[in-house]
Amino acid sequence: MPAPAFPPCPPPRRRAGRKGPRASASGRKRAPRGRVRAPAPRARRRSEAPPPARPSPQRTFGQSASAKPDEAASDARARARAAGTLAELEAILRDFDACPLRFTAKNLVFADGNPEARVMFVGEAPGADEDRVGKPFMGRSGQLLDRMMKAIGLDRTEAYVANIVPWRPPGNRNPTPQEVSVCKPFIERQIELVDPDLVVCLGSPSTQTLTGTKDGILKARGRFFPYRLPNREVRALATLHPAYLLRQPVQKRLAWRDFRLVRAALDGKA
Repeated sequence: MPAPAFPPCPPPRRRAGRKGPRASASGRKRAPRGRVRAPAPRARRRSEAPPPARPSPQRTFGQSASAKPDEAASDARARARAAGTLAELEAILRDFDACPLRFTAKNLVFADGNPEARVMFVGEAPGADEDRVGKPFMGRSGQLLDRMMKAIGLDRTEAYVANIVPWRPPGNRNPTPQEVSVCKPFIERQIELVDPDLVVCLGSPSTQTLTGTKDGILKARGRFFPYRLPNREVRALATLHPAYLLRQPVQKRLAWRDFRLVRAALDGKA
């Protein structure tokens, strides 16, 4: 039996009397049917990644951000050789920008004491007190060093005190090998200009930097090492750093033996 034929749908009827675009409930006129609206801007989906941020320009501090360690050390050697006096060397250090420690420290800690002294004490790096004052060994370790010198008849009018690194590392951390390498030419030139009869290395970093030994300080202490100056050879004595003695008071007996060697060497008896 054939399926019944459905009658065709009648065309939509228009209401009479309405011409032009129809108005919406808000009162805005609708666009005519033949006109195409511009598509609204598509909102960004949450899954879409935001546009990449522009890279910020690299912050540089003179040569410190661009110079390689070898280049910085070579520049330091050239500048240190150019210094004819301690005052010139200090001025060169103040303008030296290849060591990043300069930009985190408050002050350059160059030296203290008598530059004409026969003995020169060399530590590692300044601490917070030294960074604030601008002189080496100003805190508790400096007070202990003064007492140790006094026990053998010395004070800062008869000794010269410096560090292998003249700027405080952030947070009192140890200076890195790269930082020591950059600063080494300056302390070597400083020793040459002072020209002492005896160099006392306070602690392992100072001892290893100036003597070249790989031994730890407990093995190296109490030993004399040859130290070459431009016109003569002097001796360097390794001993314990005062800051270490504050942490390990029982080791003061070893430091006392070393300081007796200092006195004997200055008196020509060792």
